[in-house]
Amino acid sequence: MPDVTLGPLCAPVPDVRRIAVLRGGGLGDLFFAMPAIESLALAYPDAEITLVGTALHRDLLANRPGPVSEVLVLPSPESEGEFFASLPPFDLAVQLHGGGRWSNPFLRRLGARCTVGPNTSDAVALDRPVPFTYFQNETMRWLEVAGFAGAPVAALEPSLAVTEADLTEAAAHLSGLPHPVVTVHPGATDPRRRWPHFAELITALGSRAGVVVIGTESEHPLLEGLPARTLTGLSMSGLVGVLASSAVVVANDSGPRHLAHAVGTQTVSIYWMGNVINAGPAGRSRHGVHISWTSRCPVCGTDCTRHDLGRCEHDASLVADVPVAEVLADVLSRLPAP
Repeated sequence: MPDVTLGPLCAPVPDVRRIAVLRGGGLGDLFFAMPAIESLALAYPDAEITLVGTALHRDLLANRPGPVSEVLVLPSPESEGEFFASLPPFDLAVQLHGGGRWSNPFLRRLGARCTVGPNTSDAVALDRPVPFTYFQNETMRWLEVAGFAGAPVAALEPSLAVTEADLTEAAAHLSGLPHPVVTVHPGATDPRRRWPHFAELITALGSRAGVVVIGTESEHPLLEGLPARTLTGLSMSGLVGVLASSAVVVANDSGPRHLAHAVGTQTVSIYWMGNVINAGPAGRSRHGVHISWTSRCPVCGTDCTRHDLGRCEHDASLVADVPVAEVLADVLSRLPAP
């Protein structure tokens, strides 16, 4: 069977023992890159993969089976000198973090024999540059980059191992809750991605499910008043366990939605049309997607599809027009029959 790629499949880099992968951002950003990391691991089975990422990534992947051997937390500007001085030599460094204006100079400082990644026209060139276009599915983007690094496609969807420790911690949080469990995450980093109708949805679910609402401490204002058990401040292990123990996760385009996808849980999501191109799941049998086609800011009318012009100052939801009835019907269709 021929190798599957999303673009050119370049020759493997010879004698690779250590690979650095640069991927900052949140949980969703990590899971967009995981299929590419899986592909690199399969193409270079004798290599250790170091993820240069965030403390969140480190906490999630610690003591968890997977292709990443270690996570190095991205340094602050004040500690960059010490960070780079302490690094072991890398044979291959792969940039999975945007078009390259910031990330390519950082990647080159890792000192790898070969560097691979996207290049906008104003970015520092890498050894194997990959064209960058903003509107492209992120998972497919990074799989295309992996091909330039000599790695055929090994997986099309992210996956994350769930441990007994995850499930044990989750059981304590979910104790006494009726089954099946529906987990709701009303937050999103960008306020414009937040659907404002979760309270109505939870009320409409009634006795069909035990509902738990999750969020960080900073998201507490979004959780106040929602008619469900509220969990804030979960550990990464607890969050994985709660999502894996749920029948359905309902969320905006957010990190917990992508984490739920990776642990194999069904999701129902609300997306703005531009975000569904970049961050929407490919399949629909396990992942329902409800799309808002709002193209202009509801406050000032600025065209929100022009990412090259930057965004306006307003945080009004771009997904408020997604009907509650349609989201509810999708959630109910994924629950066991009463």
